[in-house]
Amino acid sequence: MATREVKSGVYSVGAIDWDREFFDELIPLPDGTSYNAYIIKGTEKTALIDTVDPTKGEDLIKNLKGPGVEKLDYIISNHAEQDHSGTIPKMLDLYPEARVITNEKCKDFLKNLLLIPNERFIVINDGNTLSLGNKTLKFTFTPWVHWPETMVTFLMEDKILFSCDFFGSHLATSSLFAEEGEKLLESAKRYYAEIMMPFRTSIRKNIEKISELEIEMIAPSHGPIYKNPAFIIDAYKEWISDEVKNEVVIPYVSMHGSTEKMVSYFVDLLIQRGITVKPFNLSKNDIGELAMALVDAATVVMATPMVLAGAHPKAVYAAYLANAFRPKTKFISVIGSYGWGGRFIDQLKGLLGNLKAELLEPVVVKGYPDEEDLKALERLANEIVEEHRSIGVM
Repeated sequence: MATREVKSGVYSVGAIDWDREFFDELIPLPDGTSYNAYIIKGTEKTALIDTVDPTKGEDLIKNLKGPGVEKLDYIISNHAEQDHSGTIPKMLDLYPEARVITNEKCKDFLKNLLLIPNERFIVINDGNTLSLGNKTLKFTFTPWVHWPETMVTFLMEDKILFSCDFFGSHLATSSLFAEEGEKLLESAKRYYAEIMMPFRTSIRKNIEKISELEIEMIAPSHGPIYKNPAFIIDAYKEWISDEVKNEVVIPYVSMHGSTEKMVSYFVDLLIQRGITVKPFNLSKNDIGELAMALVDAATVVMATPMVLAGAHPKAVYAAYLANAFRPKTKFISVIGSYGWGGRFIDQLKGLLGNLKAELLEPVVVKGYPDEEDLKALERLANEIVEEHRSIGVM
């Protein structure tokens, strides 16, 4: 990604990773990603906001030549995770006079993760400012978005919020500025679901905190820059709210067709009752799609066969991830089949302890579902309708 001017004296110098397929060796990246870094040139000092993943360090070095950065005074580290901090050591080698500006927690992380010596840091506190001459940076701590040390940096004169992972999106695009629409919203929602959703409560508090700033532009460290901050802030406010939708998510896996028959029949029952259904075949779907569906769903129904006296490993994995994501789901249940024994209801229920959801009576059948079993699925579908009506989403 070439150097591009964001505003006078403010430049985007990060890198686009068009081909990255996974993040944290876990999260699929169907649209790649970017590692955004920004140069702010004041009349007296120059600051670099975050760096890039170490795999793209040479791109950052090349891009710093664009705005003619011969002397770098400060490197602002909003977040210690290596996709943003990983190139700080290289920057410190290239610019021996530079100092890393960050908070005490982030400093400790950076010392442990990157072995940066203590003397290269300047520690700031929440609300502190830093003058670059004609430009002033204000630091606001935003803990647990999504690590305990995270903060944002606000360029006061230009009213730009450098938000790091906050409001980001895994989206490789040649557009510097956000092109509002379904594609961007989907990428941002996927990013929120996979990374930010477990910290809804903290995000709610931190959105209130940054609302005190007069923000005209949001420059995250993944994805495009928002010239219309309300677009992404309003989306976040909806996602972090306690409001759910008339939706049922069904993560399922089937080995010999019994559970698949139950899921197919159950999906039709729910559709007939006016409920939006999102089934996810765990043998085919990626976890990002499932995470996005969990953001709004009122109900989650796990569907699994029995394997070696327990739930199928793919269902166990999905339950573990759903528990880690901590969605605002109100109701959960389990359907599935077994052959010669096994107990997976208690197993899955135990894996979903973080979901503050009511367990609706499961439907578990021996072998292939018969007419009585299908009637039990009708009972569960009717119960879901009643519960959705009770919370006002139908």
